[in-house]
Amino acid sequence: MCRQPRGAQGVFKACDEDHKGYLSREDFKVAVVMLFGYKPSKIEADSVMSSISPGTSGVLLEEFVKIIRKKKEAQLYQNERRHIFTAFDIRYRGFLTLEDFQKAFRQVAPRLPERTVLEVFSVHTSLTQLTRWKEASSPLSSSPKDLGSGPRL
Repeated sequence: MCRQPRGAQGVFKACDEDHKGYLSREDFKVAVVMLFGYKPSKIEADSVMSSISPGTSGVLLEEFVKIIRKKKEAQLYQNERRHIFTAFDIRYRGFLTLEDFQKAFRQVAPRLPERTVLEVFSVHTSLTQLTRWKEASSPLSSSPKDLGSGPRL
């Protein structure tokens, strides 16, 4: 029975079948599929391959481990945001109204000024006054010009 390799190092070794000491572009794609369950886009693969150390033919183990660590951190952050959104969406509608948002903040941060809650909500609202998961999952903009311009998709 074949065991699935564990962790970034195990996957690196499994994907470096020829024991070259690096992962080619195709090896890297297979490794991402093994670790995250999706095939990286051409843009993602290009980004990784353009960042490799000069004089190497692929992604070295140390670089691979750093890349995977960053991807896992980003994935955890995204999962945390999804969990928070789901907790706020008490009616399971897939969006938040201003009333939902205010009620949630009264429960988790009762001393937070109402003005702050309104400003945060305004960053992610559309003309329909709803905040959907797709909008809430995008990073908050710190630019003042974006505050009134609706959701960033």
